[in-house]
Parts: sequence; C-alpha cells; structure tokens
Amino acid sequence: VGAERSGAGGSLFFTVRRLQKYGSAAGARLTARSAPCAPRCPTMRIHCRVAALALCLGLFLLLYFLGGNGADEPPLREVEKKDEQLPPSRVAEQSRGEPQQEVRANRKEPRISGRGAGVSAKLRQKSELGRSKVTRVEDVMHLAVVACGNRLEETLTMVKSALLFSIKKIKFHIFAEEDLTEQFEKALSQWPRPLTSKFQYSLYPITFSVGNAEEWKRLFKPCAAQRLFLPVILKDVDSLLYVDTDVLFLRPMDDIWKFLKAFNSTQLAAMAPEHEIPKIGWYSRFARHPFYGVTGVNSGVMLMNLTRIRNTLFKNSMIAGGLSWEDLLHPLYQKYKNHITWGDQDLLNIIFHYNPECLYIFPCQWNYRPDHCMYGSNCKGAEEEGVSILHGNRGVYHDDKQPAFKVVYDAIRDYPFGENLFQSLFYPLQTKFLDTVNTLCGRIPQVFLKQIEKTMKAVFEQKVIRHARAPHRQRR
Repeated sequence: VGAERSGAGGSLFFTVRRLQKYGSAAGARLTARSAPCAPRCPTMRIHCRVAALALCLGLFLLLYFLGGNGADEPPLREVEKKDEQLPPSRVAEQSRGEPQQEVRANRKEPRISGRGAGVSAKLRQKSELGRSKVTRVEDVMHLAVVACGNRLEETLTMVKSALLFSIKKIKFHIFAEEDLTEQFEKALSQWPRPLTSKFQYSLYPITFSVGNAEEWKRLFKPCAAQRLFLPVILKDVDSLLYVDTDVLFLRPMDDIWKFLKAFNSTQLAAMAPEHEIPKIGWYSRFARHPFYGVTGVNSGVMLMNLTRIRNTLFKNSMIAGGLSWEDLLHPLYQKYKNHITWGDQDLLNIIFHYNPECLYIFPCQWNYRPDHCMYGSNCKGAEEEGVSILHGNRGVYHDDKQPAFKVVYDAIRDYPFGENLFQSLFYPLQTKFLDTVNTLCGRIPQVFLKQIEKTMKAVFEQKVIRHARAPHRQRR
C-alpha cells in the first residue's frame, strides 16, 4: 500500500510540474499579447459605468417629470369645473380680466411646471378672489339728516363740520321739505371743488309709509319722526349715522363709524344715554311709558345697521310673536300717543325697552348736550377726552343761555373753506371762549377744546407735513 501511494504521488508530482511549466509559458505569451491594452482597461470600465449611470439618471428624471405632470392634471381640471359652476355675477367679474395665461405672459411671471404648477394656479386664483372682495368693500360712510322749517343754516353747518375733519368719503341723505330742496342744491353747489370731491348727497321728500302723514309730521318737532322710517326708505343702504340738524362734529365721523364693528351679533343700533345721573334724568322722573335702562337714551345721534333692523322681529307688548320694524311703528304710536312727550325718541325708548339686547350704548362724549354741564359736569368721558360730537339741543346755538355752545357753532359756521384751521378756526374759537368761562358750561373750556385741537393737529399733519415732505424728497 505504501509503494502504491509513493508511486501515485510521484506520478502526480511530475504531472503538476509539467502543468506549471506549460502554464507559465502560456501565461507569458498571453501577457506579452495583452501588454499594450493593460493600461486602457480600467479607464474604459470607468467610462462605461459613468455612461450607464448618466443614462439611468436621465431615464429616472424623465419618468419623474412625466409622472408629476400627470399627477397635477386632475386638480387643474377640478378647478376648471369649479369655475364653470360659479354664479353669473362671479363669472362676470372674472370675465372682465384677461385669460390667465395672457396675464402671466404680460407680467412676465415664470411658468412653473410639475407639482408646483398646480399649487401656483390655486394660489393665483385665491389672490384674485381676494382682490375682488377688497374692491367690493364699501368705503363710503352714510349720514342722514332731516331738515324742516328754518333748519337750512343749521344743517349746512353740520354737514360742513363733518367734512372738515373726516377722512373717508361721505354720502349725505338729506330729507327736506319741498321749499328747502332748491336752497340745499344752490348752497352745496357753491362750495369749493376740493371739498365737494369728498362727498355725495341725495335729497328726499318727507314721506311716511304707514299711518297718517300729517300726524307723523307734527309729532314732537316738524318732520322729526322721519328718522323712524329710514330703514324702510333707504333699502339699498346697509348702515348709516343719523344726526339731528343741531349736531356738530369735533372729530372725524370715521371714529364713530367704527362703533359698527363693535356690535355683537344681536345689536343693530347705538345711542348715548339721555342722562348720566338717574336722580336728575327726565325719563327716570317723569316718563309715563317704558324706556330703555335707567335713564333712557337720546336719539339725536343714532348709529344704525339698517340691514339688521329690516331683518329683525321686535318683541313688544301687543303681539307675542314679534313684529317687523315697519309693522311695529304705527300700532306702537297708536297705543302710546297720549303718553309720550318727546315723540319719536320716546317710541325708540319703548322699542329698546322690550329689546335691550339690540342696542349698543356709546359714551356721553359722542352726544354731548347742555344737560351734561348746566347742572354741573356729569360726563366723565368728555372731561378726559373732550367732546367728540356736540349736540346743541334746546336751541342753544341761537340764544345766549349757553354761550359755550354758541361760540363753537359760530366758529364753524363762519370758517372760510380752504383757510388754515388753526388761524381761522381754532384761535378765534379759543379767544371767544374766554368770554364764556363764567357761565355754567363755559367754566370747563377743556371739555370743548381738547378734542377739536387734537383733531386739527392730525389734519394739519396729514395735509401740510405730508405735502411738505414730497418736494423735499424730489430734490434729493
């Protein structure tokens, strides 16, 4: 066995040696043949790999962009369907503009493809809808007044005070007797152009939609009951401020207009209390009918949301189910006509007595009357901030019972349009006020002068300083 293993091992040894010999010779020949190509092979392999990677990357990007466009197409089609379902008014608004692609081309906006295109299209549509909503916001304030008899000068002075300080444009709704209509048109047409560009006006006849017109007209003062019918007549007006003819604005009307935004969901009108102290208030001592709160309210300055008034059913003592504003007025008057003293104001107090949640109360400085100073100063808001709206009831603009009120009225009435507010209005007012310091209301002059001085400074900064800076910047 050992001999066989040694013989087999010897033959295997010689076989291996021969293979090594022949293998080394063949390897030498192959090496000699492939020597010139040896340096190129690694480089070619690298180039091939780079080319393959580039090809794969290109295919991947192509599939990605094709897939992205396909994914965004359905939302764009949905937007087009929504546009087709828009109401005619919205479609008409959008049709006024140019097609969307042309707008993009004119504005030179980059056209985004892929997923970003769908997002940009939606954002663009939202922004266009936002612009259309902004343009529909009403920037005009509405002010209503009723003038009868000898109230022409008083009404024009009130209109003048509103225009002197207000910022936004005002639309005046003037209800007047027939013989006053031409006088209003003549007077307003003679005002300077810079002032007339700040307002519009409409003249209306005195009308009452229910009941006896002559009976309504004689209620309290001539035509005073007309204010009760404003929600019925001015059906296209959403909100307005009603004021008596003997009212003067000592600050912008824009400021009281802001109270509309302070209304809660049930409030539809705003007035000031008739008095601040119940012990000396008229309603708390003498009224023979229901009234609002503890002292009642004064209707000489009344801010109204007419849309809410028209859409509300008002609780009352006659019908359990409630009545609309127009249906309520005549039966309410018939029930209480022998118990009311102040006419339409008493009817308003009765309405809001049964509907207190509908009324917003603003401070006394927004309807400052002789009652706030002739029995001692009792309007804290006016003492702190000054009078915002002056209400010269009791005829104090035309007699010498309360000279402080008359001085303010005369100063605004006599102010020439276009003149410097301080030199031609405030300084004369301040000088004349010195003659009233010994009277009941004139002994606290800061109540009358504080707010109007503040307002004039604001107007001066807006009109003078702003215009002075503009040429200075141009020189630079």
